[in-house]
Amino acid sequence: MIENQDIRFHKAGQFEETRFEKIHNITFDNSKIASKLVAEEIAELIRAKQKENKTCILGLATGSSPILVYAELVRLYQEENLSFKNVITFNLDEYYAMPKEHLQSYHYFMHIHLFQFIDIKPENIHIPDGMISKDKLRDYCLNYEKLIESCGGLDYQLLGIGRTGHIGFNEPGSHVNSITRSITLDFLTRSDAASDFHGLDAVPKKAITMGIGSVLKSKRIVLLAWGNKKATILAKTIEGNITSNVPATYLQKHNNTSFILDIEAASLLTRNKTPWLVRSCEWSPKLIQKAIVWLSNQTGKSILKLTDNDYNTHGMSSLLAQSGAAYDINIAMFNHFQHTITGWPGGKPNADDTYRPEREYPHKKRILIFSPHPDDDVISMGGTLDRLVSQGHDVYIAYQTSGSTAVSNIDALKYAEVVSSLYATETNGFSTDMLTNLKQDKSTKAIWNLKGLIRQKEALAAVRYLGVEDKNVYFLQLPFYETGKTKKLPITNTDITLTRELIEKIQPHQIYAAGDLADPHGTHKICLDAIYQAVDEIKGNDYMKTCRVWLYRGAWEEWAIDEIEMAVPLSPDQVLRKRKAIFHHQTQKDHVVYRGNDLREFWLRAEDRNKETAQIYNKLGLADYEALEAFKRYHF
Repeated sequence: MIENQDIRFHKAGQFEETRFEKIHNITFDNSKIASKLVAEEIAELIRAKQKENKTCILGLATGSSPILVYAELVRLYQEENLSFKNVITFNLDEYYAMPKEHLQSYHYFMHIHLFQFIDIKPENIHIPDGMISKDKLRDYCLNYEKLIESCGGLDYQLLGIGRTGHIGFNEPGSHVNSITRSITLDFLTRSDAASDFHGLDAVPKKAITMGIGSVLKSKRIVLLAWGNKKATILAKTIEGNITSNVPATYLQKHNNTSFILDIEAASLLTRNKTPWLVRSCEWSPKLIQKAIVWLSNQTGKSILKLTDNDYNTHGMSSLLAQSGAAYDINIAMFNHFQHTITGWPGGKPNADDTYRPEREYPHKKRILIFSPHPDDDVISMGGTLDRLVSQGHDVYIAYQTSGSTAVSNIDALKYAEVVSSLYATETNGFSTDMLTNLKQDKSTKAIWNLKGLIRQKEALAAVRYLGVEDKNVYFLQLPFYETGKTKKLPITNTDITLTRELIEKIQPHQIYAAGDLADPHGTHKICLDAIYQAVDEIKGNDYMKTCRVWLYRGAWEEWAIDEIEMAVPLSPDQVLRKRKAIFHHQTQKDHVVYRGNDLREFWLRAEDRNKETAQIYNKLGLADYEALEAFKRYHF
């Protein structure tokens, strides 16, 4: 049965075994397609067991990766008569200490995503007890292990992977023979969970997890991974040596394991990152750009110094055969990267724009900048924004969400106490109850609104400093975000409509949007999807035919050099102006709620990335700028 399923996976996804890869893996265009096939494989296993009058023992995972699989299993139950009455489940892990009712408990997760919608018997559900007393914990873990064995072992184990390489909560250092036990969570693991817990301090430091040995006993293992945040650890897992420093590499020992990936998650595998080292290539312009940057980095040479021998000894002889001597390729690539640099992001008036990223006409453009949170604009493109305003364009800014969840109660309390002191008799909603709730670290609708107001005023102050008028600033408050909780809703037509109506109102010549999809909250991606869908609805209108969409990054990651299509240089003075604009977002300094695994403040992250981009350009042989902000064009 498994072999037949593999054939189906291969037909639907992209599979290419190379000498670098040590674990079977298949890449899909997106997680929705992949998740559907995984759910179908599980369903087929359940039905096969039913025909044999046997139980089906499933090992289940939590986290964002399996959510679509569970949604499809629910659909199969509701619409295609898939019964779970013969299914026994064992979950991989649970936070410790963690009550079942807690919104972040894995017990709660499994019930809201799967168990409450299907006909599985309650007694057949097994999730580690996050509240077992310490004196009983060891025996409890041993009994959990024995219970799995008494059922005949796991027929199918579903896994995700953490950025430390953990499977379950088996953090670096876990032994290959480890069994169910208590474990201390890695700092990176806790950092990745911080957004769900409203800050790192609230994330549990311990967990109960099935061991590596427990997982490896499974008859079939499928690991799911989506998004570029997982790309680095997946490359190490699939292509690296087996090591306890990356526990997932132990899966190389299992003879029936498949990694199911999307394009972003698989992006750093050798066959995708440097395909010329794996096979003969069709050398497209984009691939040539990528290869030249890589070759320059490998040799430590600027582009114009690369030789035929450099190409030949680094697996790129076929490029020479196609394009001629190294000199010709070098000149073409040097000119390409040189032409991405412009000090006129809105186009330079009365100048030949043949080789410029932006056209010169109309000289005064309407420019709409979308910012997912109220600070992404100045963090990611504050210098470019400053240029656009100073060069006379009509700049409009749309903040897509309130960013309320990123304001700590400590900061909110500070503002509330100021207002309460100023208006002792008329507190304008800043009641004694609000002050009490803030001090007790509670969340209410009034507090949520206060935090949104704080971020709104900070955003206005920041862009005023750069010369944008208040009337040109919009706060969309897209409904998907405004839940009052960390967990957001799926995108709806309302989100798309609000986005589309603003574009229709302004009819911009340029749109800037955040393409920084490494944002751990997922807000950037949802906001970008809303823009893409809105643009798709109106792209036939005449004003859209003269509109260009530019994507920026910077808050969480930066564009790779070969992806950049417009690079805007910043002088030392402009770097300082950008920094001061970011500083107007005072609640996002010092004790940021969602810092992620990068401990630098956002202004410093952005500044370092901008300077690093400039340094890379310089190493390629181009001019030596203080900093560069980078953009990639979206062709709709």
